[in-house]
Amino acid sequence: MSESKVIKHRPAASKAKSKKRSRDDEAGSRKRRKPAAYDEDEEYLDLEAGVNKKIALVDNLLLADHLAKKIRRFGTELKPVELSQLDISPNSITDTTSFQKLRNLENLPEFLEQFADPKKLGEAPKEKGSPHTIIVTGAGLRAADLVRAVRKYQTKNNTIAKLFAKHIKLEESIQFLEKHRTGIAVGTPVRLSDLVDKSALKLDNLKRLVVDASHIDQKKRGIMDMKETMLPLARWLARPEFKERYADPENGLQLLFY
Repeated sequence: MSESKVIKHRPAASKAKSKKRSRDDEAGSRKRRKPAAYDEDEEYLDLEAGVNKKIALVDNLLLADHLAKKIRRFGTELKPVELSQLDISPNSITDTTSFQKLRNLENLPEFLEQFADPKKLGEAPKEKGSPHTIIVTGAGLRAADLVRAVRKYQTKNNTIAKLFAKHIKLEESIQFLEKHRTGIAVGTPVRLSDLVDKSALKLDNLKRLVVDASHIDQKKRGIMDMKETMLPLARWLARPEFKERYADPENGLQLLFY
């Protein structure tokens, strides 16, 4: 009789162990398959070209929403009022979905010329250190690549400004801006902000801000995908000098995501 009971209980115990193994296997599988952030966009990431192709498909409404989500994802230490101050209105962003070409280095000049007067891109305001176009990116090496990409606009009276921290001291950047007329400046958010705060980088003649948004590195990360670049970018774009001009009909400032 007792043997019979033992036999009856064995399948139940075996079944319980099987369920436990199944749960363990499932948990282990979840750990192994832990997805990267925003895994659903994987199909748009062209690692060979170094481009997130989805940026080209996103209009100003979706971009503003995307920015807000990224700010809240990385700004967990910020208060709600601080987060809201970093938000950018959809009306502040220029819709660039009409530009159909791959958003790589080679096509950057053509992109700029679609949204600005090509002739004026090769000119520089008379005031030194006062560009009409600022291109912002996440790292110094990438900034150097962007400088080379827009070198065609450099002339005797229009120097492309390299404004990033890698191998260039802040004081050297200040001296450069004090001595040169520049139409296009390329830099990283923190260095650009520091130069504005030092009154070396002047914003009086600024017509457009261009965000190097499509570029991704070998880990498939762009400027908006990392806390160390996204939050400085958000603070840069939300500067009061810019926000009050984004939607100004008389003294407007274009905000373009490339």
